[in-house]
Amino acid sequence: MRLIDSHQICDFVQDETQNPLKLDLVKVDMKGLAAVLFFSSILIFVGINSAYAQTTYIINMPTGSSSDKAPFFWQNEKDGSTTGDITIKVLDSVRWGNADTQIHTVTSGTTDGGPDGIFNSGFIARGEFFMHQFTQVGKYEYFCQIHPWMTGMVKVESGLQVIPNVGSNAGDGTTTFNVEYEFNRVISSARVEEDQNSITFEIVGKVTSEDNTLMLMLPKNLISGPFIIWADGQQITNFELSEEGGINKVKIPLNRETKLVSLVGTAVVPEFGAITMSIFAIGVLSFLVISFKTQKFMMLYGRK
Repeated sequence: MRLIDSHQICDFVQDETQNPLKLDLVKVDMKGLAAVLFFSSILIFVGINSAYAQTTYIINMPTGSSSDKAPFFWQNEKDGSTTGDITIKVLDSVRWGNADTQIHTVTSGTTDGGPDGIFNSGFIARGEFFMHQFTQVGKYEYFCQIHPWMTGMVKVESGLQVIPNVGSNAGDGTTTFNVEYEFNRVISSARVEEDQNSITFEIVGKVTSEDNTLMLMLPKNLISGPFIIWADGQQITNFELSEEGGINKVKIPLNRETKLVSLVGTAVVPEFGAITMSIFAIGVLSFLVISFKTQKFMMLYGRK
């Protein structure tokens, strides 16, 4: 093996500097490699776990709404209404903005009964806003504590019920999904078992109808089929499976007493979450840069 001294290293640097074509090729290769890894890590961060869109609706408090003689006190950007009432879906948010010259509050409850403790904005100054996400079906009355004639209601409809943050117990906990479902009882929890490629749902509550069919909307990035399904230790074979975009829609016939439902698939939520994958991408980039430089150095001087 021939040793390379410091003069040869200097010659290598000089040669690279004096050969624009070589230098440009190196730059292009490394920039391209960096771009690929950068955008790959960005895709990991982006909402691959956003199976369903969540909407934010805006209600403004117009100038003059602090006066009880104002023609209206609210301005709903969703439909242009001025009643302060709005209908949304579970997991949607409402943002109240203050366009008035006076301070306001948005407080859940009624003027007669007072605040009920569900949400309270505190003081909202001119140009500021307050936002609240609604996670449960129901009707939520609200008012301004400073100007009690300003009242409204948020009506939250179910559409489908939601199990939030499924997958938080898997991998590094950063890749989670909101799973929608329809059933006559409530799914209280969902646990991912990585070693078994499965998800187990726990069912609680009283029966609200005679239809005991559980319908699950499962993102494919959470769990992929085909599936084997168990209910309280008994295998279910007469379930229905269909696809809707990136969602597996599964209908499972159960009974009134079912407590646990497990789905076994071919893969579950990625073992490596966004943070881990980004660190991994940086490590790969660093390794490839060093390898590339070493290889080029040896090609130029290794056979001299």
